[in-house]
Amino acid sequence: MMNIVLVAIGKLKEEYLRSACAEYIKRLGRYCTFELHELDECRLSDNPSEKEIASALKKEAEQIKRYAKGMIVPMCIEGKQLSSPELSEKITDAGVSGQSTVTFVIGSSFGLDPEIKAMGTLKLSMSKMTFPHQLARVMLIEQIYRAFQIAEGGKYHK
Repeated sequence: MMNIVLVAIGKLKEEYLRSACAEYIKRLGRYCTFELHELDECRLSDNPSEKEIASALKKEAEQIKRYAKGMIVPMCIEGKQLSSPELSEKITDAGVSGQSTVTFVIGSSFGLDPEIKAMGTLKLSMSKMTFPHQLARVMLIEQIYRAFQIAEGGKYHK
């Protein structure tokens, strides 16, 4: 069975977002084991310098590396945009090629350290639009569920 790991900086604050994630994670139980690791975001000043941001991203990267395994997919603005069927194919291909684990990584509002991006087999972007990180997490988990439904030929994806 495929293992899906989601490493996310920060915790979901809103109950409705936690509920949405929980629902999709429950549905994913049919297709994979799913691990969610919510890591602490580094606190920054109100108007952080580039150096302060880089230092925070480096500290977050050290936490992320503890959980990142298998095929690593950093979520970043410069990443590739895929359709739902294309994401399904990437996840399926990972399993077929012997990767039993796919790790998705969502950074803080300042993004991800370049080291984490460099570890990525596939850098992925949701859209050219900007979404709140908490909503992006729900959207990503839903797309992972959709990917498994597509691979199975299920009716969820229309």
